[in-house]
Amino acid sequence: MFRDIISTIGARYLVAVLNLLLIFVNGKVLGREGMGMVGLIYASANLAVIFNSILCGNTIIYFMNRYNLRYVFYPACGWAIAGSAVSCGAMFFLNMLPEGYEPAVFVLAVLISLTTAHSQMILGKDNVKGFNRAHLLQGILMFLALLYIYFVADYRHVNGYLTGLFLVNLVACAYTLILLLPHLWKRETAVAGRSFFKALKEMFVYGIWSGTDNLAEGLATRLNYFLVKSAGGYGSVGLLDSGTKMSESVWHISNSVSYIEYNSISKTADREKQKRVTLQLFKMTCCALTAVMAVIVCIPEWIFTRYLLTPEFAGIRKVIWGLSFGIVALGSNRVLSHYFIGSGNIRYSTFCSLFGLVVLLIAGFILIPHFGVFGAALTSSIAYTGMLLFSLLIFMKKTGTFPYELLPSKEDWTVLHKNLQRRKNK
Repeated sequence: MFRDIISTIGARYLVAVLNLLLIFVNGKVLGREGMGMVGLIYASANLAVIFNSILCGNTIIYFMNRYNLRYVFYPACGWAIAGSAVSCGAMFFLNMLPEGYEPAVFVLAVLISLTTAHSQMILGKDNVKGFNRAHLLQGILMFLALLYIYFVADYRHVNGYLTGLFLVNLVACAYTLILLLPHLWKRETAVAGRSFFKALKEMFVYGIWSGTDNLAEGLATRLNYFLVKSAGGYGSVGLLDSGTKMSESVWHISNSVSYIEYNSISKTADREKQKRVTLQLFKMTCCALTAVMAVIVCIPEWIFTRYLLTPEFAGIRKVIWGLSFGIVALGSNRVLSHYFIGSGNIRYSTFCSLFGLVVLLIAGFILIPHFGVFGAALTSSIAYTGMLLFSLLIFMKKTGTFPYELLPSKEDWTVLHKNLQRRKNK
């Protein structure tokens, strides 16, 4: 498991570096207003993708260990389209979709949802290399595609960015499907006593909890974009989006850990083992996130405004400072969240996300009108910290964990050192 985590983090951080470079390129090419539009388009599509996680997200891995793969594959692909239509329709009536880009958001949501579903199935088959290669393909291809579109084709517009985004997700969707086809062609024996429709019903019930959890967390991380847009326009969203994406780059650590953790925990019923693995990964993740975030917040403002972006992004360091402690909190919380999901207690993760959303709405309506973009950053951090505290209380109560067990110990460093030595010797 440790080896898989290291390789997954490595793959994701290579992509993270390319994504950071693209933030700077997009900032110079599209400007603050363009970055704001791009941020809202992607945030809208991402909310649809999160809604689709009812059958396209963690539900896949959980039920792949229990049912025939085809029982999972067909509902996931169908829901990627139907769910995108439902969620985009709801956002259209709520006036949340960027004007003129409604069809683009829908198509993007379908492609990302399909790619996510295929990738989850690949991971569920323990093909970690294929899972990582798919992620690498997206990151590298996006970087090269946008460089070509901006500087060779000289198409420096929001639509140029969308062209690259569509191309990359279409290729990634096809690539992940190709990796999955050998497993789909194998004839698997259906689970005794389980018809396709009974399995679908069970998946949907589980997926409702998972989807509600993901949607609430997604709103907690992106609803402030829409609040800021109402208060300050696309330029303010562009500043918030740039600071947010740079800060959230550290989440590649926690996302990598939680993917592997979930796959491991969902395959065992040993509660003591689940607790031990979660605590070790929680402490390791929290320390790593804190260290990387500390480096980011120490970058001077003039480096952003003079070299990496443009002067119109003045104030971005303040945004990063406002987000910093919340970024560490939510990244650490994802380890606990995946413990609840993998151990079959998904409702606790859902309650945590709903709690965070309520905190975000209360804090946002108080802070954003008075402090603008910085208020939005603080709002996110307050909500994320509230979610972590909520999860910690539930985890400690359910597993009998004492507060001192949450602190890194000599034993944790010994285990980490042994794993590193074992990997080095392989």
